[in-house]
Amino acid sequence: MAKLYFYYSAMNAGKTTTLLQSAHNYRERGMRVLVFTPALDDRAGKAGVVASRIGLRSEGDAFGRTDDLLARVEADISAKGKLDCVLVDEAQFLSKPQVWQLSEVVDQLRIPVLCYGLRTDFRGELFEGSQYLLAWADELTEIKTICHTGKKATMTVRVDERGHAVQAGPQVEIGGNDRYVSVSRAEFKKVMRGEGTIDPMQPSLLD
Repeated sequence: MAKLYFYYSAMNAGKTTTLLQSAHNYRERGMRVLVFTPALDDRAGKAGVVASRIGLRSEGDAFGRTDDLLARVEADISAKGKLDCVLVDEAQFLSKPQVWQLSEVVDQLRIPVLCYGLRTDFRGELFEGSQYLLAWADELTEIKTICHTGKKATMTVRVDERGHAVQAGPQVEIGGNDRYVSVSRAEFKKVMRGEGTIDPMQPSLLD
């Protein structure tokens, strides 16, 4: 039975690597997948590329916040035939209507949808896409990573060039290990109070 899945975590937990492995598993069995990735994410050098930190890459279909993803899936099926799975990278950037559209892909078209994304932003607030995936997904799975303190990391901190936690700014600001660090809730509280700095490239912070 088709389901809507949400795999969530803090930064650097291997979400994209897991997505690419899932896509590979489907393709290896002769099944066809459609991989959506937000158009605003151009960290791989251009939009429409899904790339993990360990070097795995795949072409994807870039989407904007106003795109109708149900219509996009239906058009893909019309052009290319049977579709076995839809995967969404950086699913936190989905809009509320798009999460609903993906639920319709599951319920109307009977195609499983696997979404991978962050749960909260650098302020500890839910992203819109994550909020509605948490509310509407059939299955929720946490992908775990660790804080430099050794505790489970559940929060993401945005840091400046001096390693200070950024307190304000736009919710969406594309960046990698030089801008974002995964930390435990206790460490999040500490650095947001301005108690110390974080080296974003410290090896122990990375999975």
